[in-house]
Amino acid sequence: MGNSNKLGFWVLTALVVGNMVGSGIFMLPRTLSEAASPAGVLLAWLFTGLGVLMIALVFGNLAIRKPKLTGGPQIYAKELFKPGSQASILSGFMTSWGYWIGNVAGNVAIITTFAGYLSTFFPILTSQADWFTIGGYTLKVGNGLTLIVCTILLWGTHFIILRGLENAGKLNFAATAAKVISFLIFIIVGLFAFEKTNMLPFMETRIGDSGQSLGLMSQVNNAAMVTLWAFFGVESAVVFASRAKKKLDVKKATILGLFITLGIYIGISTLVMGMLDQNTLISSEKPLIDAIQAVGGPIGGKVLAAIGLVSLFGSTIGWVMLSAEVPYQAAKQGLFLPAFLKENKNGLPIFSLVLTNGIAQIFIFSTVSKSISGVFDFIIVIATLAYLVPYFIASVYQLKLVLKGESYDNLTSRIIDGVIALAATIYSVWIIISGTSDLTTFTLGIVLLISGIFFYGPLMKKNSKAGEQKERLSA
Repeated sequence: MGNSNKLGFWVLTALVVGNMVGSGIFMLPRTLSEAASPAGVLLAWLFTGLGVLMIALVFGNLAIRKPKLTGGPQIYAKELFKPGSQASILSGFMTSWGYWIGNVAGNVAIITTFAGYLSTFFPILTSQADWFTIGGYTLKVGNGLTLIVCTILLWGTHFIILRGLENAGKLNFAATAAKVISFLIFIIVGLFAFEKTNMLPFMETRIGDSGQSLGLMSQVNNAAMVTLWAFFGVESAVVFASRAKKKLDVKKATILGLFITLGIYIGISTLVMGMLDQNTLISSEKPLIDAIQAVGGPIGGKVLAAIGLVSLFGSTIGWVMLSAEVPYQAAKQGLFLPAFLKENKNGLPIFSLVLTNGIAQIFIFSTVSKSISGVFDFIIVIATLAYLVPYFIASVYQLKLVLKGESYDNLTSRIIDGVIALAATIYSVWIIISGTSDLTTFTLGIVLLISGIFFYGPLMKKNSKAGEQKERLSA
C-alpha cells in the first residue's frame, strides 16, 4: 500500500468526528423533540453517550489486540465460530452485508440533508409545483431538483476520492475542523439566545404512534434509539485500521472523536430546544437554521446554512470512503467476492467504490416522493439494526477474548476489559431489544439482512472452487 493511503492520528480523528457529526447534528433536534420531552432528550444523550463509550473502548482494544482483523466491527462475527467453517463465513458475510448497506444508507441521509440546507439559498428545491407527469405519477419541481443535487454530490465526491485517499482524508479533516469551530460559535450564540421557557414543561408525557401515553423512561427508550444514530460512525477509525500509520492511533482517535462529538451534540441539541418552542422545532425541516434565524434573522440563517453545507460535504467524503472500505476489507477476509479487491492505480477499491455509490444512487431516488425530513426518518429506520448487530458482535467477541485469556498476559487489564466488554454487551442487547420492539424497524432490518442471501450463493461457489483447486494442487 502506498504512503498516500496511510492515515495519521488527526485525519483518523477527523473521520470519526466528521462521520458522526453529519446529518444528525442538523436533523436530530427535530426528531428528538418529537420523541421525548427536554428531560427525556438529555437523559437519552447521557445514557447513549455512556453506552457508546463502552463500545468505543471495545473497538479500540480489539484494534490493538487483533490488528489483522481490519475493516470494521462486523469482521469479528466470523471469529465467533471455528475458522473456515460455514457458520464462520455465513455470520461474517451476513453481518458485513448488513453493515455495508447500513453505511450506504447513512451516507444517503447526509446527502439528502445537504440538499435540504441548500434550499436556504435556492428555495426552488422545496417547490411543490408540478414539473411533468409520466403515466399516473407527477414529479414535483423540488423533488426532481433535489434528486439532481444529491446525484451530483454523490458522484462528485466519488471522483474526489479516486484521486487519492490521503488527499480526500485531508479535505475531510479541513471540513471537520471548520464545522467544529463553527458549532462552537453556534453554542456561544445559543447561550445568549437561550430561553428557558421554551424548554417548559421540562418533563411531560408524549403520545406514541398508537395513541398511548409515554412516561419519562418510555421517552428515554424512544430517544435513545434516535441519539444512537448520532454516534454511528464511531467505528470509522477501526474500519481504516489497516491504513493507519500507527495502530495505537486508532484507539486514541476513536475515544477523542467520541468525546468531541458528545460535547457538540449535547450542547447544540439543548440550546436549540431553548431557542425554539417545541411546536416550531417539531415541525422544522432545518431546525438549526430556524434557531439561528430567530436570533440573527435571515443573514444568520444563511451563514449557518453555508457552514452546514461545508460540514455535510466533508461528511459525505468520509462516509463514501467508509462505505467503500467495508466490502473491500470483507473481501480481504474471504467474506465477499474477490471482485471487491480490485484497486485502481492509487490503491483505492475501485469496484467497491463504484458499486457502493451505485446502491446509494438507488436510495437517493426515494427523494422524488418524500420530503427531506421524511427521507431522513426513513433511512434511520433502515440503518438502525444494520449497525446494532455488528456493535453487539464486537462486544461479545471482546468478552470471548477476556474469558479465554487470549492476547492477555496481565490480569488487571483482563479484568478491566472484561467489565468494559460486559457493559458494552448489555447496552447493545438493551438497544437492540428497544429498537426491534418497533415492528417497522424489525421488519426492515430483517429484510435488509436476508437480502444478502442472494449474494451469498456466488461467494460459497467461489470458495468451493478455490478449495477444490487447492486440493488438486496439493494432491
